[in-house]
Amino acid sequence: MISAETVAGRLAEARLRVEAAGRDPGLVTIVAVTKGFGPEAVEAAADAGLTDVGENYAQELLDKAGRPPGRGLRWHFLGPVQRNKVRRLAGSVAVWEAIDRAAAAQAVAAAAPGAEVFVEVNVDGVPGRPGCLPESVDALVGEVRRLPLRARGLMTVAPPGGGDEARRCFRWLACAARRLGLEELSMGMSDDFEAAVAEGATTVRLGRFLFGPRPERARARR
Repeated sequence: MISAETVAGRLAEARLRVEAAGRDPGLVTIVAVTKGFGPEAVEAAADAGLTDVGENYAQELLDKAGRPPGRGLRWHFLGPVQRNKVRRLAGSVAVWEAIDRAAAAQAVAAAAPGAEVFVEVNVDGVPGRPGCLPESVDALVGEVRRLPLRARGLMTVAPPGGGDEARRCFRWLACAARRLGLEELSMGMSDDFEAAVAEGATTVRLGRFLFGPRPERARARR
């Protein structure tokens, strides 16, 4: 059972680590990633004071978005944008964090004009990893700006294991954002968010850090 007290304690620790990494915790948005957890994780996050919640799967987001009611939560969709699901999600999603191609941007613009989006970049260009390639980011950001969307910034998932490779990935993304005139960076997860914050992250996405290990069925689904 995930309790609000446990999540609040982990949230306080996360904010201390953000501060130790050199940033004002009040300037870094923590998105509680509830992928694989039940609706009790959403309730615990809301009770702990978090307002931004993220999901990778469309159906899980739709199932959870109405619970708990009246909390004013901002839902971030973190998974790949499938055009056939965008209209169903549009009424619940506040921030689309995984715009990786022009067709995805166009679908979101058609279903949710004015939506906030991040362009996801596969910084290392690893086949099969989500995100546009580095050489495509300028064109994709240009397409987002042409559409009735609010381009908030860039997003990435660093190579597993953290360390120097993660720092290099985060540093590249920060440089690209500055060059493109984008102020926000969604980067850093449970294993590497301190490195991301040190490189300029304005949003970090925490799941296991806040809620503990995911249930076996969730890990099997990946």
